Amino acid sequence: MLIGELATTSGLSRETLRFYEKLGLIHSRRLPNGYRRYSPETLTLVMYIRTAQQLGFSLSEIGREIPRLWQGAVSDADIAQVLQNKLADIDQRIEALQSLRDDLAARLASACPLRTPSTTSPHPATVADGSTRGAARRA
Repeated sequence: MLIGELATTSGLSRETLRFYEKLGLIHSRRLPNGYRRYSPETLTLVMYIRTAQQLGFSLSEIGREIPRLWQGAVSDADIAQVLQNKLADIDQRIEALQSLRDDLAARLASACPLRTPSTTSPHPATVADGSTRGAARRA
């Protein structure tokens, strides 16, 4: 199939398909007129890539698994393990984002949001005499 047909059938743009090809995720052969011809199996592969992306996998992660997938070296147990690892990664990211959210919320509740809530020292721009650094000096 030509790139336009693959784009229409897969719901992806021609640019996306060219990008996938540039990354080595899919392959085509060039016809004498320069058109790209994709094998029918490419549609299955493109749908796999889309699904994996929707599940949070990066194109790099997907690219590492494609050769094994086409060689039939990926069992259901292998796929389940990859998904379990991704789930653990997502849980870690959620935990890190929740911690960041909690820190931001605590800072919003403080008098100076850029100061760590537990810090009680004066603002760094305040000098011992109470003047502010950078303030215009009066003569």
